[in-house]
Amino acid sequence: MKTGRIIKSISGDYSVQTDDGTYITKARGLFRKNKQSPVVGDIVDFQVENETGGYIQHIHERDNMLLRPPVSNIEKVIVVMSAVEPKLSQQLLDRFLVIVHSYNITPIICITKKDLSTEIEIKEVEHLLKQYEAIGYETRFVGNHDDLSEAIKPLINGIIVLSGQSGVGKSTMMNRLFEDLNIETNKISKALNRGKHTTRHVELFEMEHGYLADTPGFSALDFSHIEKDELADLFPEFEKVKPNCKFRNCTHINEPKCAVKELIKDSSFYQLRYKHYLTLFEEIQNRKVRY
Repeated sequence: MKTGRIIKSISGDYSVQTDDGTYITKARGLFRKNKQSPVVGDIVDFQVENETGGYIQHIHERDNMLLRPPVSNIEKVIVVMSAVEPKLSQQLLDRFLVIVHSYNITPIICITKKDLSTEIEIKEVEHLLKQYEAIGYETRFVGNHDDLSEAIKPLINGIIVLSGQSGVGKSTMMNRLFEDLNIETNKISKALNRGKHTTRHVELFEMEHGYLADTPGFSALDFSHIEKDELADLFPEFEKVKPNCKFRNCTHINEPKCAVKELIKDSSFYQLRYKHYLTLFEEIQNRKVRY
C-alpha cells in the first residue's frame, strides 16, 4: 500500500504523487456505493497493481473542500479579477469572496492587467484594494510584465487555488509561472465581455513550497450551500460588529439598533458591500426549496 496526493483527475483516472513518483490510479467501486469520490488535493492510500498504476482504497480526512471545482485541503484561494477587459466588477468580486469564506478558506484578491489600464483606472483599483486591505484582505495588483516571482510565488504555501471568471488572466499567469506549461488562452469575447473557458480539468502544479491549482473558469457561482442567516458572517466587517446588534438573530435589514447599519453610514465602500449583501440575501431567501 502506498500513500500520496491526487494532483490531477481526468475521466476516472487519478494521478497520485508519491515520494517515488506519480501513479495513475482508479477508485474502487466501494466509493461509488458510498456516494463518495476522490478529488484533486486528497491524500489517499492505494494498492499498487503494476509499476505505474493501482487502485485507491482509502481517502484521508479532508481539511476542507471546494465543490465547484472539486479540490480539497486548500490553504488559500487567489480570487483573480482583471482591471479591464473584462472591467473589474466589485459585485462579482464580493460574490467570489463570499463563496471562498463559506468553505472556511482564506481568500487573496489579485487584480490583473495593470499594464492595460489607464492612470485613472489604476488609481481607482489601488483605492479599492486599500479598502479591502483595511478589512483584512491580502491583495495584489499585477501587469503582464511584472515579476510574478515577487508578487505571486511567496503566496504559494500548501495548496493554493486560482479562481475567477474566464478571461481575467488565470491561464496567462500559470504560463508565466510555469514556462513549459503552454495552457491555452483565449481572447475576450467583445459581445459577452468575458473569455471562453480554456481550462478543462483541475490540476495541481508543484512549486517550491506547495501547489498551485488551475481550475475551470466559473460561469455560475453556486450559493446553494449557504443559508441566509450565515451570510453576514461571510462579510468580515459585518461579522466583527454583529455582536453589538440589539437582536441576537439580527438580519441587518429591518431591525432597530443594528450595528452593521451603523457601520455603513459614513462609508460608500461599506454601503456598496452592504448592497451586495442584500442582493445575495434576497437570492438565497427566494431560491426554490430542494427536496
